[in-house]
Amino acid sequence: MVTTLEYPLTKILISHIFIQLLATAQGNTQFIYNDFKGSINNLHLDGLAQIHKNGLLQLTDFTLLKTSHAFYSNPINFDRDHLSFSTTYVFAMHPQIANHSTHGIVFVISPSLNLYNTTLAQEYLGLFNSSSNGLNSNHIFGVELDNQQNAVFQDMDDNHVGIDVNSLISVYADSASYYSDKEKVRKILRLNSGKPMQVWIDYDGVEKSINVTIGPIDETKPSKSLLSKHLDLSTILLDSMYIGFSSSSGLLSTSHYILGWSWNQSGPAQHLDPSKLPSLPNFRTHRSRFNQVITGVMLSILSLAVFMIGGVVWVIRRKRYEELEEAWEQVYAPHRFSYKDLLTATKGFRNSELLGVGGFGKVYKGVLPSTGMLVAVKRVSHDSRQGMKEFLAEVASMRRLTHRNLVQLLGYCRRKGELLLVYEYMIHGSLDKFLFTKDEKSKLCWFQRFKIIRSIASALLYLHEEWERRHPPRCQGK
Repeated sequence: MVTTLEYPLTKILISHIFIQLLATAQGNTQFIYNDFKGSINNLHLDGLAQIHKNGLLQLTDFTLLKTSHAFYSNPINFDRDHLSFSTTYVFAMHPQIANHSTHGIVFVISPSLNLYNTTLAQEYLGLFNSSSNGLNSNHIFGVELDNQQNAVFQDMDDNHVGIDVNSLISVYADSASYYSDKEKVRKILRLNSGKPMQVWIDYDGVEKSINVTIGPIDETKPSKSLLSKHLDLSTILLDSMYIGFSSSSGLLSTSHYILGWSWNQSGPAQHLDPSKLPSLPNFRTHRSRFNQVITGVMLSILSLAVFMIGGVVWVIRRKRYEELEEAWEQVYAPHRFSYKDLLTATKGFRNSELLGVGGFGKVYKGVLPSTGMLVAVKRVSHDSRQGMKEFLAEVASMRRLTHRNLVQLLGYCRRKGELLLVYEYMIHGSLDKFLFTKDEKSKLCWFQRFKIIRSIASALLYLHEEWERRHPPRCQGK
């Protein structure tokens, strides 16, 4: 017979057992998603995150500088008796440009599932911002799969797995690789290869140890972990936390995917079934479209560049051959040579064509391209515009001079601050060669010298008296 004293004790004992069982049930959250078709009510998505019709969870697309998150909607109990957990998931990273991806994916345990408005993209992976990174008050644990090497966060390379506690400076990290039990060697994995890969994260709250393992989806879980470290999360994990994934895009486009996810707090996470996982998009189609766009853009840029270069070359060539010509010069047009013709005639005023240097400039031998006529071209420096009109008038007048002892002036060319005079070419050279030669055989006798003096005098007489009588100067009255 039960006494009245024993009955309340029995009720208290039963109530205590019920509360313990309820707490244990609440602390032993477990689930498995071989796809995410029916999980829309159980997941909290933000940013670029979306679920495809086939159940594929996409975190980021080819949009630049964005963040995204996918959290299990219900909070997880992490009291002191339920710190242990085991999770596994299958992911894939597909860069738009092969082997050139940006940032990565983080499995995260956070006190809040509303990180979208308080975190940054790019190197911050949607977890922190510039002021919150490293704060003890964050209470954030994460395992990052990162494709970028950032010196600020002391990243070891651009293909690593890291364990993060309140900061993106990982407490432990290693290059992405897995141990092949078949070949007994460790093999490198490229996180951004576009191929599905699986991650296992196992934490023992009693031993305070964590093991992170990664491997190809078509192989069983490797016997050796990539990271196996001592880690105390008792001060990091609060009683109520949220679990999920964070991702971000940068200046290079990369799509991040989660194909399946399993979680357990009372033992190892259930195995994902590869045959039930959703398929990834046809990357070749996306790459083909992207290549078409890139090709079109590159061809447009190339065409524009060719057009601009052609324009620059045309302007340079035009300026190179540009000549000064004013309205008043029309009178002397028949006696004008183009600069381009004179440049061609003298081979670009090459030193090999130089005949001599005088007080007013250098004289070059030339062959006119239009007629093949031999000429002598004198480059006269004329920095001042003052008197140019009068000087050209004199040049035009000199062209009308005809005397057998005077070199015939054929015309002129004016370009920038330079005047070029074109003369008849004297095949025997300058008179000073004969007057001052040291060759005894070539020395002139007195009869020859007298004849030269008389010829010069005849030319001077023609210039000063006879030509003026034939062509009197024109005067204008005022």
